[in-house]
Amino acid sequence: MDVKSAFLNGLLEEEVYVEQPPDLNKRLLEGQDCLLVQIYVDDIIFGATNDSLCKKFSKLMQGEFEMSMMGELNFFLGLQIKQCQEGIYISQSKYTKELLKKFGIEEGRTVSTPMATNVKIDKDEKGKSVDESKYRGMIGSLLYLTASRPDILHVVCLCAHFQSNPKESHMSAVKRIFRYLKALFNMVYFIQRMKNFLLKVICDSDWASCPLTRRSLTGWFVLLGSSPISWKTKKQHTMSRSSSEAEYRSMATVACELKWLKGLLKDMGVHQTAGIKLYCDSQSAIYIAQNPVFHERTKHIEVDCHFVRDAITKGLISPCYVHTPMQLAEFFTKALGKAQFEFLLCKLGV
Repeated sequence: MDVKSAFLNGLLEEEVYVEQPPDLNKRLLEGQDCLLVQIYVDDIIFGATNDSLCKKFSKLMQGEFEMSMMGELNFFLGLQIKQCQEGIYISQSKYTKELLKKFGIEEGRTVSTPMATNVKIDKDEKGKSVDESKYRGMIGSLLYLTASRPDILHVVCLCAHFQSNPKESHMSAVKRIFRYLKALFNMVYFIQRMKNFLLKVICDSDWASCPLTRRSLTGWFVLLGSSPISWKTKKQHTMSRSSSEAEYRSMATVACELKWLKGLLKDMGVHQTAGIKLYCDSQSAIYIAQNPVFHERTKHIEVDCHFVRDAITKGLISPCYVHTPMQLAEFFTKALGKAQFEFLLCKLGV
């Protein structure tokens, strides 16, 4: 539904919950129907377990306020949505086309990867400065695009570090992202219809990869069943003295994300009974997590050690080893060659 005015005034006579009603799960388990409504400024999305509830809600709202019924959800905040029997397709192809036109990158050659493997993006203090406002506008636009495009997240986050006094080399890296988007502007992110609602996560770290601070980069990718629901690239808060420590800190960061996701799913009536599989390509980091004895080599990461081991003890996570060639989270920590990039892209559900 689309509201004519974003500022509606009226008296509320109903009970309004700012969090889930305490008996919602019980109602769902008992088979009672419910209606869920989400409001963003002047746009309303709603759905129900019974079609008659949707019709009743629509009639009620249109009777009280000036608003139009848009029908089944197919476009929201720049996201194009297509619902079908197999699942839900989400893309931002229209938004991508508008970006290419806005920044004048409709013409010219295309590239097969968003970042070259032989290029290191650093401060480039001797480089020539470029228009700061234009650079920031490009970065901001690309960051919103990462909501459905995990393939560009890593390089966009790298380029975002240089929004203050950007150089020609940084602008060149950003323009390469746009040339990549020009080649694959209609890429679709797919959420498959599923019966298995088990979480699993793949995490990775690129040790001391930041050229400015020598901090490591954490990347993770969370799957619900076979569909991706969360991904992130993040620079670690402290320096790591070894690759094992960097990988271990990645596991600790992901454990926090999983704790939140598990609680969110629980509120929706989806319970994770077994420990969530956490895949990592560092056997030493897994050994540190599972070894109950602290020693000299792990003293400096003791806080994260306690956090991860506590998560293992409580059954939140179950660390598993994955071979590096199958490490999906590498997508979010380093530039990849064309063959590996395309192989992992297929595995990401886009």
